[in-house]
Formats: sequence, C-alpha cells, structure tokens
Amino acid sequence: MPDPLSPFRKLGHATVERIWRLGFAARFLFAILMHSGSSFRRLHLTLREIYFSGVLSLLIILVSGLFVGLVLGLQGYETLQRYGSTEALGILVALSLTRELGPVVAGLLFASRAGSSVTAEIGLMKATEQLKAMDMMAVNPIARVVAPRFWGGVISMPLLAAMFSAMGVLGGWLIGVVFIGVDDGAFWSQMQAGVDFRYDIWNGIIKSIVFGFAVSLIAVFEGFDSVPTAEGVSRAITRTVVTSAMAILALDFILTSFMFRGTS
Repeated sequence: MPDPLSPFRKLGHATVERIWRLGFAARFLFAILMHSGSSFRRLHLTLREIYFSGVLSLLIILVSGLFVGLVLGLQGYETLQRYGSTEALGILVALSLTRELGPVVAGLLFASRAGSSVTAEIGLMKATEQLKAMDMMAVNPIARVVAPRFWGGVISMPLLAAMFSAMGVLGGWLIGVVFIGVDDGAFWSQMQAGVDFRYDIWNGIIKSIVFGFAVSLIAVFEGFDSVPTAEGVSRAITRTVVTSAMAILALDFILTSFMFRGTS
C-alpha cells in the first residue's frame, strides 16, 4: 500500500537538504574569507586565476559586446526614428549597456565560460583525490586552491563587464554613425550629457562586482561539494551554470529596485 505521506516526506527531505547546503555554503564562504590573506600573500596564484578567468574570457566578452551594441544601435535607431529623435541613439545605447546589459550579459557569459571551468577543475581535483593529498601534506586546499580562484573571478568580472559595455558602445557607434549616418557629434554629445557617472556607470560597476562575487562563490562551492565521480562533476557544472544564471537575474532585480529607489 502506497504511503500517503510520501510526497510530504520527499518535500521535507528536499527542504532540509537545501537548508543544509545553504548553511554549508555560508561556512564555506567564511572559510574562504579567513584564508584569503594567504592567497594574496602568494600573489602569483591569484594572478594566474585572473588570467584564467579574465584574460581567457576576453574573446567571447568582446565579440558578444560588439554584436549586442550593433543590435542595440539598429533596434534603437528604428524606434527613435518614429519620434524624430535619432540623435539620442548614443544615450540609448550607453544607458542600456552601463545600467543593465553590460553587467548582466557579461555575468551570464562569465558564468558559462569561467564559472563552469572553475567548477570542473576543482571537481576533478576532488575526484582524483588531489584535495585529500593536500590535506595529508598539511596544505589547506581552501587557501591553496579555492581562495585564489574565488578572488580571481571577483576581480575579473567588473573588468570584463566594463570591456563589454565599451565594445557595445563601439558597436552602436559603428551601426549608427558609420553605416546609418547619424551625426557623429550628436551621438557622442548626447551620450556625454545624458550618462551620469554616479547613477549609471557606478551602479553598473556595483552590479558587476556583486555578480562576480555570486558567480565565483557558486563555482568554487559546487566544485568543492561535487560528488567525486564523472557524473557528479558534470552535474556540478550544470548546477553552476543554472544557479549562476538565476542568481544574476534575481540579484539584478533586487539591485535595480534599490538603485531606482535611491534616485527617486
């Protein structure tokens, strides 16, 4: 006879497991922060991870930013032309990129490329018992492996988002000024007059820092907590990409609501 309480038991078990993982993630973050000093003392470890997470992600960031800017310029021109305001194309492209698209799209690309790679690397180190070997040699794996990768991602993400936005503005200029024929002076002067550093650029920087923190934490946590098998590592990589995307979109809504409240 089937147990009528079975669905509730499954729900309770899943809820307890999620709460346990959330608590473990909080302890894991505390351990990373506690051992961050040693990773910065051995600066070459963090610089290597900045190269791995940031420099090796430049190609996809720059190319994606250029095409997003091209699409924004084309769509924006078609919309502004209806109202006779094509000179405002520059400010439309710049605000769309610095406020929203730059941090969000760059964060999603960063999670897909760098975050999944970090999870796979740490997960494979766990599956091949390299982390246990470090423990046996009195080397803390969080200080040696996790913290440099975490801070490499946190530092790289704002820089990548800024480059994404810059390439997007260049793409909007190419499609609007060079190909369509919008006045060059109006494009740049409207952008310069309409984009505020505090409420537009700085808010975008804050978003990119928060996204980098969240994605880096999710990536190293999923790799460190993965089941030490090929299937377990593959599931951890999938969880990293999916959870990072959901976290970026949720944090974007929360941060945007606070930022708009602050400017009202």
